[in-house]
Amino acid sequence: MTDSQNLLAEQRRALILDEVRRRGGVRVNELTRRLNVSDMTVRRDLDALARQGVLEKVHGGAVPVVEASTHEPGFEAKSGLELAAKEEIARAAAAMVVPGSAIALSGGTTTYAMAHHLVDVPELTVVTNSTRVADVFHAAQRAGVAGGGRSGAAMVVLTGGVRTPSDSLVGPVADQAIRSLHFDVLFLGVHGISAEAGLSTPNLGEAETNRRFIQSARRVVVIADHTKWGTVGLSSFATLDQVDTLVTDAGLSSRAREEMAELLPDLVVAGELEELPPPGDT
Repeated sequence: MTDSQNLLAEQRRALILDEVRRRGGVRVNELTRRLNVSDMTVRRDLDALARQGVLEKVHGGAVPVVEASTHEPGFEAKSGLELAAKEEIARAAAAMVVPGSAIALSGGTTTYAMAHHLVDVPELTVVTNSTRVADVFHAAQRAGVAGGGRSGAAMVVLTGGVRTPSDSLVGPVADQAIRSLHFDVLFLGVHGISAEAGLSTPNLGEAETNRRFIQSARRVVVIADHTKWGTVGLSSFATLDQVDTLVTDAGLSSRAREEMAELLPDLVVAGELEELPPPGDT
């Protein structure tokens, strides 16, 4: 399959998923008419989306996957989802980081992907509550020492706390550490984002720790792939007017883009801009 065919398939599947979530279900014959493709193509798309766990196939169509608002997938379960989208988002977000700045990275698989693009940014101070993110910088520094040293390597501050299924550290210890710090930019991964619920998570401890992160940041950049739009976890921890920038991927439907553009000061679709200026540049 060519790159253009892959892109068309991703766009079709994003539209299908958007319809399923918006309407609560779709039928195959409706999708074939709307997308002007064959019955077999639609069924392949539904199979692919079902394998990703984002919808459930039923006789003649598909419905949303109904998960409890308290359901929290583990890091390994999430790490295999939307890999291409997360990589695009990670590169775009990393391009926004200014050398010598103090940044915070929350837990999550997208911030983990982003950390790999930051190991060579000089003189960074990185505060994180993600053991996975901290390990990325630690491994890079250890490799640099073995290879003759890394000048300007990042200083990494890992908060303490109680470990979640996503390998994030949360709770009073993490909250107290974050409360005393101040960041130029927070890069925040999220479980869900919606117009009504804002940013949300199924983990109550993580919700409070994320609130602390937001309070300590001069600028808040949410990094979230298109599947997070419309997802709502147990606890909301921020409204959309607390977000300065959302970096997402090209899988986001046009309808969702229009809605986000109305609600957010800055929407960046990774892969659709040649170059992203650092925060504060004009």
